[in-house]
Amino acid sequence: MNRKYRKTVIAGNWKMNMLASEVKPFIEQLKAELPKTRACEVVLCTPAVMIPAMIKAGKEAKVAAGGQDVSKFEKGAYTGEISASQLADIGAKYCIVGHSERRQYHGEDDMLVNAKARALLAKGIQPIICVGESLEQREADLTMEYVAYQVKAALSGIDAAQLRKCVIAYEPIWAIGTGKTATSAQAQEVCEGIRAVIRKLYGARPARAVSILYGGSMNAKNAAELLAQPDIDGGLIGGASLKPVDFAAIVAASNQE
Repeated sequence: MNRKYRKTVIAGNWKMNMLASEVKPFIEQLKAELPKTRACEVVLCTPAVMIPAMIKAGKEAKVAAGGQDVSKFEKGAYTGEISASQLADIGAKYCIVGHSERRQYHGEDDMLVNAKARALLAKGIQPIICVGESLEQREADLTMEYVAYQVKAALSGIDAAQLRKCVIAYEPIWAIGTGKTATSAQAQEVCEGIRAVIRKLYGARPARAVSILYGGSMNAKNAAELLAQPDIDGGLIGGASLKPVDFAAIVAASNQE
């Protein structure tokens, strides 16, 4: 982490878990566990139906609310979709785009991820843009080529001012929900590479201001080591974000000089 130039973000992704009725008691327990001082922004990205409850409950605990997906369309006959305007209207501050599960199960490609990120930026919502390689790509030594392409595609048409609103999350697909985690050195190498790609696109100053998160099974045990890396500015947390004690421990692990 390098707080001189960029903020640290610990973002939970609840995926399709929890209920709106469970948000308030969860936040109450989380608040009791969180360190009195924290050096990061705490976000919980929930199913859209829970965002109003998260905003209400999270206000006192200083937990920001985020969505997990957004439509590239502003409005229209798109049954089941949620627009950036609708997310902004209910108070979402962040929204995940391009998560590996969206790419895998819903066929989302890089151009769609870019369209979604731009839709969010247009409405003042900060996109958490996910990129990452499969096990086959890593074993074929194609990690940085593939991730670099994803980053370039996701940021197409986004200017330097908008870039400051973007968060990049590196999530090695082979380490999501598998119990496997990239070593801190592996995670740092790719996050450093992502920053190098951004530097080539925008220059040194914008690149050093972008927060890059690690999203491959970060948990209470490995968070401190991962967050000690110079180019890892936080985490996109899956399973551990459903457990107040574990999630609070990850937040506490970000209190590093």
